[in-house]
Amino acid sequence: MERRRMEAALLVLFLGHLVTALEVPLDLPQPPTITHQSPKDYIIDPRENIIIHCEAKGKPHPSFSWTRNGTHFDVDNDPNVSMKAHSGTLVVDISREKVENYEGVYQCTARNKHGTAVSNNIVVRQSRSPLWSKEKIKPIVVQEGVSLVLPCRPPAGLPPPIIFWMDNNFQRLPQSRRVSQSLNGDLYFSNVRREDSRSDYICYARFPHTQTIQQKQPINVRVLNLDAINDTMADFYNDTDLFSEAPVDERRPTFLIPSGSSSSKMVLRGHVLEMECIAEGLPTPEISWTKVSGDLPARRTSFLHYNKTLRIVNVSESDAGDYRCTAKNQLGAVHHTIHVSVKAAPYWISGPPRNLVLAPRENGVLTCRASGTPKPSITWSMNGIPIENSPKDVSRKVEDDTIIFTEVQTGSSAVYQCNISNDYGYLLSNAFVNVLSEPPRVLTPANKVYQVIKNHQALIDCASFGSPIPKITWFKGSRSISLDGDPYITHDNGTLEIHVAQAQNSGKYTCVARNSLGIYENHVHLEVKEPTRILKQPEYKVVQRGRSVVFECKVKHDPSLIPTMTWLKDDGELPDDERLIVDSDSLTITEVTENDAGVYTCIMNTTLDHDSASAELTVVERPDPPTDLELTDQKKRSVQLTWTPGDEHNSLIQKFLIQYEDSLHHRGHWHNLTEVPGTRTTAHLKLSPYVHYTFRVLALNAMGFSRPSFPSRMYKTDPAAPDENPTGVEGFGTEHNNLVISWKPLSGFQANGPGLHYKVMWRQKALDSEWTTVTVANNSKFVVLGTPTFVPYELKVQAVNNHGDGPEPKIAEGYSGEDLPIAAPENVQAIIVNSTLAEVHWDPVPLHLIRGHLKGYKVYYWRKHSLHKHNPDHMEKDILTFSGNHTRGMLPGLHPFSLYSFNVRVYNGKGEGPPSPTQQFKMPEGVPGPPSSLLVSNPNLDSLTLEWGPPHDRNGHITGYTLKYQPVNNSNELGPVEEVALAANETSITLPTLKYSTRYKFYLNAKTVTGPGPAITQEVVPIMDEAVASRQVDIATQGWFIGLMCAIALLILILLIICFIQRNKGGKYPVKEKEDAHTDPEFQPMKDDDCTFVEYSDNEDHKPLKGSRTPSNGTVKRDDSDDSLVDYGEGGDGQFNEDGSFIGQYSGKSASRDTAEGHESSEAPSPINAMNSLNSFV
Repeated sequence: MERRRMEAALLVLFLGHLVTALEVPLDLPQPPTITHQSPKDYIIDPRENIIIHCEAKGKPHPSFSWTRNGTHFDVDNDPNVSMKAHSGTLVVDISREKVENYEGVYQCTARNKHGTAVSNNIVVRQSRSPLWSKEKIKPIVVQEGVSLVLPCRPPAGLPPPIIFWMDNNFQRLPQSRRVSQSLNGDLYFSNVRREDSRSDYICYARFPHTQTIQQKQPINVRVLNLDAINDTMADFYNDTDLFSEAPVDERRPTFLIPSGSSSSKMVLRGHVLEMECIAEGLPTPEISWTKVSGDLPARRTSFLHYNKTLRIVNVSESDAGDYRCTAKNQLGAVHHTIHVSVKAAPYWISGPPRNLVLAPRENGVLTCRASGTPKPSITWSMNGIPIENSPKDVSRKVEDDTIIFTEVQTGSSAVYQCNISNDYGYLLSNAFVNVLSEPPRVLTPANKVYQVIKNHQALIDCASFGSPIPKITWFKGSRSISLDGDPYITHDNGTLEIHVAQAQNSGKYTCVARNSLGIYENHVHLEVKEPTRILKQPEYKVVQRGRSVVFECKVKHDPSLIPTMTWLKDDGELPDDERLIVDSDSLTITEVTENDAGVYTCIMNTTLDHDSASAELTVVERPDPPTDLELTDQKKRSVQLTWTPGDEHNSLIQKFLIQYEDSLHHRGHWHNLTEVPGTRTTAHLKLSPYVHYTFRVLALNAMGFSRPSFPSRMYKTDPAAPDENPTGVEGFGTEHNNLVISWKPLSGFQANGPGLHYKVMWRQKALDSEWTTVTVANNSKFVVLGTPTFVPYELKVQAVNNHGDGPEPKIAEGYSGEDLPIAAPENVQAIIVNSTLAEVHWDPVPLHLIRGHLKGYKVYYWRKHSLHKHNPDHMEKDILTFSGNHTRGMLPGLHPFSLYSFNVRVYNGKGEGPPSPTQQFKMPEGVPGPPSSLLVSNPNLDSLTLEWGPPHDRNGHITGYTLKYQPVNNSNELGPVEEVALAANETSITLPTLKYSTRYKFYLNAKTVTGPGPAITQEVVPIMDEAVASRQVDIATQGWFIGLMCAIALLILILLIICFIQRNKGGKYPVKEKEDAHTDPEFQPMKDDDCTFVEYSDNEDHKPLKGSRTPSNGTVKRDDSDDSLVDYGEGGDGQFNEDGSFIGQYSGKSASRDTAEGHESSEAPSPINAMNSLNSFV
């Protein structure tokens, strides 16, 4: 849309270059030209000074004079009037004089030695806002349903006032299809309701020119029904207007305005046409409009005041014709035809006449072409004097709306006035003829830079003046050849046009102006820029109230142009609200409200162009409640409900829910009655007798239900016999000798009348006997005593009230009370399916022995004991229930190799019958459970011992064990599987020839004759306990651990070197000397906690190193060779590699540590072990 506007503006600019009149520079002689004047109809504020404008230009500068009411107005002799310097504008000081004294028709004259120009006739009138005349308005009492008109009749003002109706609190009175304001300000009621009663109907008149408001005396309206009017007749008889004492029924529409079946209306071309039709009737009529002789102009037509007013703007001659308004309700329709005629004040056909600049002996034409209805007359004047009274000029010839000039002479300059008038107005235009001899000059500034957008039109000006008119020639760059032909176009006014500018069109241009008196040239520059484009446009958004929304607008533009981003809402500025956050390429609206809905436009402006994109924001919420509920077409069992939908808040109404309240039976509770589609505003409601109905309507859209409408008036239906009988009739027994008949009672709404009670009827089904009948009131069950046990009955329950019986009831069936079964199932047997599943079979119990409704069978079973020797009995019973008429059932989850007992019972609604004789069955052997334990003991470098316990659940005789094992590497990948078969009496095994320091996974399971059972698993590493091995596997692969071990090894090496050097120095440590001096036997040679060194002696050479690990079984190995390094291995000789590193794992611990400390030490690796671990990585 914005792009089309820009293109239209460029087109207008282009045409302006073509048709702009020749402007005479002000330094050259020229007749006067009126440049500014007050409007023809000039309404002034009586509180301010009067300013009547008249500005003109000319060379020499013109002088000014005025006429008032057709005679000369002597400004100098009126002390209250002054004329601005170098201007003809009058200023009237009203502080000492009444404004009325200066009302009239003014005309300004501007003259110099070359001619005289005159202004329009300016009619000066003061605005008026008179007071309302004082009057006493009698209260109005009117019967409900009739029509009513409240007159306003404001005082005449200038300009006419704006009318509106409000109450005492300055709140506008609500209007609708039923109540609306007419064009003359009166308030019309198509039919009145009780809620229209109020004492503050006030008509206000606002006079816009003086910004004052006048109010009429309040009107008191009381709307009563006929009974209330009769009761209050005496009170209002003397001072009250009474309307329509006869009862008011529904009626077809009639027009309140206009009257009759047809009327006529005249409107002027270009003005606004407003026609209205207001009708009365019950129900409220709907108004529609058509044009008899054609279609309504869609873009210029609107409907106001709930379709009662038809408005057409910018009227043209094509709008003349017959228009028909139709008022319609359910009872009929009425029509009125308005004949519209269109007249026209004079209007220009091709614009007013243009000034002429002619060289001596040149020819020219002044044209004053206009139209109007009726056809206007044309008169010519020269210098303000009728042309027939002006001096004769042989070079001038007048032909109707044209003056032809032939071979004009120097000194024949003048101003000509063209006056076109008819009954509805006039046009007055000044145009001068200026006879000059002037060499050319270019008025466009030198070296002016023109900037245009690529692919757009470029217009390069060469505004010139000369007499004769100069001829314009254009050149580019070196002036080697004139620019003539595609893509260049030179217009009559000298403008050079490039229809589609490209980058190669940039550069320097020269325009040359020539006439018979000389030559003049001017240089300008053209720059072609890249266009501004929106790359990512904002998108249409639908958002719920209270949420946030973001519109994006990403733009590309020419880097040499400075962009400005602007956001608009509905073509206006954004509201000043902190919730609206504008960023460089987006607009964010937080906590959206209904007022935020609209069209948002982002506009990227540069000095040359702009681009824009728009997106609509729709804010949705629940609809407003419906209004104006009316009940029509009232019948005994039905009524017609109509309503007016509320605002749907941008989300289509999907349906209407109609609810009712029964104030007779259930006051204060609303019930759903029916639903209708959202496109309908009426519903035919089916009603029940003996109900006091009040209705309300709710609207539903995508956001949810609206609030309920105000309730309708109450509608009462007459009582009648019941339409239906109770439902849910049942017969059952609570004792073995009774029958309880129950039913779902009717609600008060279903009773259809007072005195509701029930006829209860029963008989035995098999005997086909007579019906037994009792009457029951205020209850929903009846107990029949002395019935045989579990016998079928036929039942009926009929509703009855004071107005008759309900329809014939349907027959229901029931049974008298049940008793316990008296027989047990026979031929009971068990079939073994597998070691954990058995199937039980039985014969069904005859129905007559069940004495009730068969519910099913129950199997009681329990495990006596396992078939192993010395196992105790188990007496816990399990029960499996099989609902329905079954003759077999499965017993799952049984223990293999066990003895079971069981019996079967039938049960009904009363309880269980006697059990069948108890029987037994044996379960075969099954697979055993996993071994109860699997332990690892005595792990060595290449062997270990496994110990296990037998399964807790043997499920038979154990025939043996199967052991499987396989190595596991650091990536948890499994190696080949080794398998060992073991006897049933074995509980341990030693596995030799295992790989050193390798993790193994073991699987052990037991077997019976049925097969192997599940396995128990264990993982272990020879030498070390499982926990340590697992940690080493996990830690040893970490980079930080490798670095730490390297650092510890280096540190230990350095300490050993230092110790070696100190030892080889000879002599003894100072500590040794102190030791010799102290004979305290408690003195310890070495501290374990701080690792300080003591004197080295030969008898300590083979003591264990501090920090070495204990064996994985947690014991400390002590023997005669305790001080030897060999004791820390597996009994072999300790060895060193060629590089001095020790071979093997240490499994011993210093004898100087206690057992508890030894366990703690095993939690962290010793330096020696750390080195060994490092060697294993290498």
